[in-house]
This record gives sequence, C-alpha cells and structure tokens, in this order.
Amino acid sequence: MYRFLAGIVTALLLYGAIQFLIRQNNEQQEIQQNTALLEQQIQQVGKLLVTEGHFSQVLSYKNTRKNYFDIFSADKKALVIINAKVTVAYDLRQLISEIDPEAKQVRIISIPEPEINIYPDLQYYDVSQDYFNKFDAADYNKIKGSVYKILDEKIQQSDLKADARERLLTELSKIYLLTGTMGWSLHFEETTINSPEELKGLEF
Repeated sequence: MYRFLAGIVTALLLYGAIQFLIRQNNEQQEIQQNTALLEQQIQQVGKLLVTEGHFSQVLSYKNTRKNYFDIFSADKKALVIINAKVTVAYDLRQLISEIDPEAKQVRIISIPEPEINIYPDLQYYDVSQDYFNKFDAADYNKIKGSVYKILDEKIQQSDLKADARERLLTELSKIYLLTGTMGWSLHFEETTINSPEELKGLEF
C-alpha cells in the first residue's frame, strides 16, 4: 500500500513538473514571438514620412553700381517667379528604441529631428542690365539666398511641420496599439504611454 501511494505521489509530482516545464516553454516562445513581432513593427514604422507643400512667390531683384566717382550708375534688375516644393520628413530609420522582453516594455529613446528640404524652381522675367553692371554668379547666389530665406519664413508660418508631426504620431500609435493588445507597455524616455491622447501630448 505504501509503495502504491508513493507511486501515485511520484507520478503526480512528475506530471506537475512536466506541466510546469511546458508552461515555461510556451511562455518563453510567446515572449520571443511577441518580441519578433514588435521588432518587425518598429522596422515597418521606420520609413521616411513626408509631408509635402507647394509655395509661390514673386521676388523683385535690383542692383545699382556707382561708377566714376559716383557720377554715373549702372543698374540691373529682374523679376523672379518662385515655385517651390517643400518636404518635411522624419527619417524614422534613425529612431532609437529598446525592447525589454522580461519587463514586456518597448522604450522609445529618441526621435530624430524633422528634415526640411526645399526644391525651388526659379523663372526670371524682365531681366535688364547695363553694360557696366551685368548679371553674374554672385547675383544668382544672392537671389537664391533670398529665396531660401523667404521660403523658410513661409514654412514656419504654415502647417507643414504640424502635419508631419501628426503623421509621425499616427505611425507611433501603431506601436502603442500593438503593445497594448499583447499586454506590453510603451514608454517614451521616462514617460509611460497609457493612451493615444498621452502619445499626442509628448514633447519632442
């Protein structure tokens, strides 16, 4: 009888140990699968997000050169029509993140700065120049410098950067939703993200 009971206890202990090992193995496999899925999602988010805008402007350029003790002057002038494409982008391939499988956390360490690119198309009209004051490379460089300054001011006054930020947050929200469905948590620097609203309120 004693041997019979000892056998039952041994069998139960052996069964419990096997079940424990199976559960541990399944949990480890689940963590590995979730980690791989999160890494894949972050890589997919890591695409170049671009917001594009178009601007038009008319610029009047004039330059006067004095000659012969300021008695005579020579002028050159042009009307410049500016049509420019502007893009604002976050290269999320530079996003720095960490995945902690043990704590079931995804931590976004750093988000890159937005990249602003300006592609101006300049058309010159009503170009006139005197013999002693002709257009040269310096004039075209000055005009381009003025164009970039004008366009930069327009960009700062526009919604382009705000639109790019919204598109960025839309991509990051995909990570938030995925971590939530898997029972993980999303963190930005030292802040835990508990809702999409908190994600939109981040300062970066």
